[in-house]
Amino acid sequence: MTHPATSQGLWRSARALPSRTPLRIKLIAAVLALVTAALAVISIAGIAFLRGYLLNQADQNLEAAAKANIPLWVEGYFASGRTLPGNGGFSVQWLPEHGKARQVIGEFKFTPLGYPGKMIPGPAVTHGAPWLATQAGQVSDPVTISSWTGHQRWRVISTPQAVSAQSGGVQHGTIVLGLDVTSIYRTINELTIIDLIVSCALLLVLTAVGITVIRRSMRPLIDIERTADAIAAGDLGRRVPERDPRTEVGKLGRSLNVMLAHIEAAFRARMASEEAARSSEEAARRSALNASRSEDRMRQFVADASHELRTPLTAIRGFAEYYRQRGGAGGAGDAAPVTAGEADDGAATGLPTGPMTSPELDRLIERVEGEAKRMGVLVDDMLLLARLDQQRTLDYRTVDLLAIAADALHDARVIAPKRTINLTVGTTDAPLVTGDEVGLRQVVSNLMSNAMTHTPDGTPIEITIKSGALGNGHGPDAAEPAVVLEVTDHGAGLTKEQQEHVFERFYRTDRARTRTAGGTGLGLAIVSAMVSAHHGQVWVDSDPGQGATFGFALPLAPEARAAAESAASD
Repeated sequence: MTHPATSQGLWRSARALPSRTPLRIKLIAAVLALVTAALAVISIAGIAFLRGYLLNQADQNLEAAAKANIPLWVEGYFASGRTLPGNGGFSVQWLPEHGKARQVIGEFKFTPLGYPGKMIPGPAVTHGAPWLATQAGQVSDPVTISSWTGHQRWRVISTPQAVSAQSGGVQHGTIVLGLDVTSIYRTINELTIIDLIVSCALLLVLTAVGITVIRRSMRPLIDIERTADAIAAGDLGRRVPERDPRTEVGKLGRSLNVMLAHIEAAFRARMASEEAARSSEEAARRSALNASRSEDRMRQFVADASHELRTPLTAIRGFAEYYRQRGGAGGAGDAAPVTAGEADDGAATGLPTGPMTSPELDRLIERVEGEAKRMGVLVDDMLLLARLDQQRTLDYRTVDLLAIAADALHDARVIAPKRTINLTVGTTDAPLVTGDEVGLRQVVSNLMSNAMTHTPDGTPIEITIKSGALGNGHGPDAAEPAVVLEVTDHGAGLTKEQQEHVFERFYRTDRARTRTAGGTGLGLAIVSAMVSAHHGQVWVDSDPGQGATFGFALPLAPEARAAAESAASD
């Protein structure tokens, strides 16, 4: 026994089956069902028409035979000398009112010459058959019955009659007249089989053709489905393939493409708006961050500059007070005289007392002049950095870096005659660049000064000029031809952290170095800013204990580039 819940589940599954069935399968099934119904109707109608037509001819023959004077054998005697109409195929039987049915005349097949042929079984007629006529002079409707034996089919009619027997008297009974219609039914059966075979073959052909046609017809819908999947995956640029706009699919595709274009435009506009909002927020955040960083750098710069300027100013002020306390040169002037207590203090501290002599005054002035020069250099460096920050126009012209390097080499050898300083040229092309000659001389001078300041006396220094390229870096993957100048020393080298900050303003690798022994901390910052103003690149390569190499690359001048390309083509 099936559980009610299971039956309901099967019923729901059966009801939901059409909604789960693909459209192309529904179309193929519908077409096949309609074709099958049409073939069935045509076959049934054709067979019924042919059957009715053939049996109607047999019925007409039976009626014609029934109207004739049918010869009878009654109780074994021939009652009439007339023969049956036609050339055979008939059967006559006598059903007396009391007694068994007998075949008065057996059915014979006649040859074209009229000789009798083989006798076949007659129709299986029995008393009480519902189709038998019951009133005298009445003819029954034709019916089809089987034979006593075999597979013959007979078309029979009946009529009640009274006949005279040979023994005298009247014999009452029913005459049954039959016609062999086995060939008719055989023809109908064969036609039915042929119809079935032809219908099945036609259904197979129509199935194949229908599947092909429906697949081709459904291809635009499949394209629409794929387009929808691609759009759902994020490809908003996909469109439905264009079809003939006169067809339904073409109209649908065009409408979908217009709708997709509007959706894409709206989505792009929304994305652009969101991106603009994000960009605005990011720009505001970066601006605030840059402003904060700029403010921090400015504060640091002001603090460092104030500290750097305070040192020479303090020294100048101290020298001035010392001069005033000594009463000037020879005690002249409006300076207050040194009291006994001050003199005693001076004697106690070991400082000179009394009016200043001329040699002391000269040394004091030299010290003041030195501090003033140092302060002037610091101010000049800060003014230069300020001009570079403001991106003021430089005096650009064609500059020979080899000449600048040679001058820097000569100056360094004069300043440090005990050092080994060499210049190496690693290119056959003229190292010409477009730039400000004064600024580039300061760049090379600052690199040489940095190398001599931060290495012990006697440490060798090498200057190298070679060909290079600008791009993502100064390596071989760069693209734009350039001139590379490097200054290499053999000092203590730099750590990774020091290399990251070495080009920052007022940065000192040795915080303990005195202001007198060290520089202003702006030399390498000026190098970086000046090279950037010339659209170049600057770098440092160093390892602790292995020395350091400071270098920069500048774009090759147009005339030097043209000469190099001409030489390469030759």
